[in-house]
Amino acid sequence: MNSDYPEDAPVSLVVLDMAGTTVADGGLVEQAFGAAAGRLGVVPGSAEHAEQLAYVRATMGESKISVFRHLYGDEQRARRANAAFEEAYGELVDGGRIAPVPGAREAIEALRDAGRTVVLTTGFARVTQDAILAALGWRDLAALTLCPADAGERGRPYPDLVLTALLRTRAADSVRQVAVAGDTSYDMLSGRRAGASVVAGVLTGAHDEAALRAAGATHVLGSVAELPALLEGPRPERPS
Repeated sequence: MNSDYPEDAPVSLVVLDMAGTTVADGGLVEQAFGAAAGRLGVVPGSAEHAEQLAYVRATMGESKISVFRHLYGDEQRARRANAAFEEAYGELVDGGRIAPVPGAREAIEALRDAGRTVVLTTGFARVTQDAILAALGWRDLAALTLCPADAGERGRPYPDLVLTALLRTRAADSVRQVAVAGDTSYDMLSGRRAGASVVAGVLTGAHDEAALRAAGATHVLGSVAELPALLEGPRPERPS
């Protein structure tokens, strides 16, 4: 590692997940998955449905098209499922079924006021991400918003979204000046693989503290509302 950028280098770029981290969607991912699975003939309540739902839960945070490729094999079926998922999720968003995680907007504004650049990322398609931003009135809240298509189609757990945020914003001179926050194991893996100095798990979404720590969280917070204070102070907590 370059000695100019120690473990506790000041963070200048913050990459935040959306659903489960800054956006409370009340389990809409699972509801939209049910619609997608039904479109492909998977019967609700069947063993096949239960097995697929378990996989969806385990891979929360991953690009949704990647999830459907794993579940349905060929590209055509995966794209049909993904289109149905995005349509169903969009309808739920339009129906007012999402809200900010308490304190999320204020946290983003505090990060910005401290001179940090904030990027919002998702595993959803751009059309769904834009619908969420519009529903919350967040179109201009962050410096940049990214979906897997913006990073060469590879979403989490790959580091591409985090590194794309760094390259596009030029807000940091080193990956050690990057903080990542998310609610899933895949968020943690993505942040660690990108080399971020802070990879904070939050307990407002899909995965619990044990799962977040097992995936490499450097810190675990009650919610993203605690992130500004963490970045302002000493950051001693870091797993081996």
